[in-house]
Amino acid sequence: MTTGSGDEQATRAAAEREVLALERPAPALLGLYFIRSLAALFLAPFVFVPLFFRYHTLRYRIDEEGVSASWGILFRREIHLTYKRLQDIHVRRNLIERWLGIATVELQTASGSQEAELAIEGVADHEALRDFLYRRMRGLEQAGGERKPQAAPADEASTERVVALLEAIRADLDSVRSALERGS
Repeated sequence: MTTGSGDEQATRAAAEREVLALERPAPALLGLYFIRSLAALFLAPFVFVPLFFRYHTLRYRIDEEGVSASWGILFRREIHLTYKRLQDIHVRRNLIERWLGIATVELQTASGSQEAELAIEGVADHEALRDFLYRRMRGLEQAGGERKPQAAPADEASTERVVALLEAIRADLDSVRSALERGS
C-alpha cells in the first residue's frame, strides 16, 4: 500500500468519525434563523421564537443503520431513514448560508414527494457528510470503513450453463408461439 492511499484512508476515517459524531447543528444556524426572522419586520419575535426552540431541540443521529433527526417541544417530530431507502442527496446553500459557512443536506427517498424527506440543517462540513452518505447509500462501505465483500465473478462453466438454459427457454417459447399460431 502506498503512502498516499494510507493518508487518504486516514483522512476518510477521520471524516467518517466526525460525521458519525454529528449530533447538533452548527451554532451559525441560530444566526440564520435570526436573519430569517428579521425579514418579517414587526412580526420578527413571533417568527424567531419557534425557530429558536427548533434550533435548541434539533438533534441528529448518524449510525450504521441510517440517519435520524428529531426536533420540537410541544409537537415532537422524529424521522429515521435507512441508507438503502435513500435515493438522492442534495446540498443547498443560499447566500446567507455560504456567508455563515453552513449548508443544508437534503435526503430524498422514493416517497413520491418532490421535497426532501429529511433536511439536515446547519452542517459546517457538508461535503464530508454528503460523501459519507453517498458511500453508505451505494453500499460501498460498512461501519468502520470496511469494504463490503463483492460477489465472485462467474466462472466460464456457469456462464455456459446460463446461456444453454436461455437457449432452451427460447426454443420452448418459439414452439409455444408456433402452436398458438396454428391453433388460431
